[in-house]
Amino acid sequence: MPIVTRWRTPASLIGLCLLLSISGPAAADLILTSPPRETPAAGQKFYGPIAAYLTKLWGTKVVYQHPSNWLVYQRDMRQDKYDVVFDGPHFASWRMVHLGNRVALRLPGQLRFILFTHADDKNINQLNDLIGKQICTLPPPNLLTMILISQYPNPARQPVIRGIRGGPPKVLQAFNQSGECVAGVLRTEFAHKKFDAKEKAATKVIFKSGDYPNQAITVSKRISDAQMDKMIKGLTQDPAGIAATRALVKRFGGKAKHFIPANPADFNGLNKLLEGVVFGW
Repeated sequence: MPIVTRWRTPASLIGLCLLLSISGPAAADLILTSPPRETPAAGQKFYGPIAAYLTKLWGTKVVYQHPSNWLVYQRDMRQDKYDVVFDGPHFASWRMVHLGNRVALRLPGQLRFILFTHADDKNINQLNDLIGKQICTLPPPNLLTMILISQYPNPARQPVIRGIRGGPPKVLQAFNQSGECVAGVLRTEFAHKKFDAKEKAATKVIFKSGDYPNQAITVSKRISDAQMDKMIKGLTQDPAGIAATRALVKRFGGKAKHFIPANPADFNGLNKLLEGVVFGW
């Protein structure tokens, strides 16, 4: 009589298989994502309703996937794993050029930035005065930081970037309190709101950026033109679609009520902010 040997699957392996089966999207799911600027729970709050709305709109499962860090975000973007992405205009432009993505929607308004220093610092009056000196700004590859870096095409003659986490308020706090940064970079709109009369008198602006399109939503080549058109209409006209984006628009769009259709021409060339630079993409 033959001897039958039964191989028992270790409980740990079973648990791992179960975990893998529930921890990520199925292969056929469409993935919605955004940079890891918040916790996974906060990300779900902002993007989960949009994924649910698009699932109903398209009749295809759309899941929100939170990237654990910027390196993961960069890797998966380069590998074209994302289908619907909300982020800065320079990222949108990069995907348009390198992945064939299409920009569908953007937040209203323009993005512009100022570079400022202490008013009583007589040694800093122009961009070249900051070479080799430390600047407080948001960590690269944030748009305003990449715009600043683009003003210094020679990598050997650039400021020292001190990336401050926690958003613009933390950048302003670090500039005022650290004593290490001789200059700071902030969105013009934020500075106008937060700089009181005393703050304005204590700082001087040495550089103002041009206008850049606001943050945008792009779609991959796996999204059809018909699906993209339905999304544009849904998120700009349908009350349910507008409601699904409300938390996100409130966070990033100021007084905006909803997304608006994007003009692809507005994003031309912004990919270059991420290419051929030390802190690039």
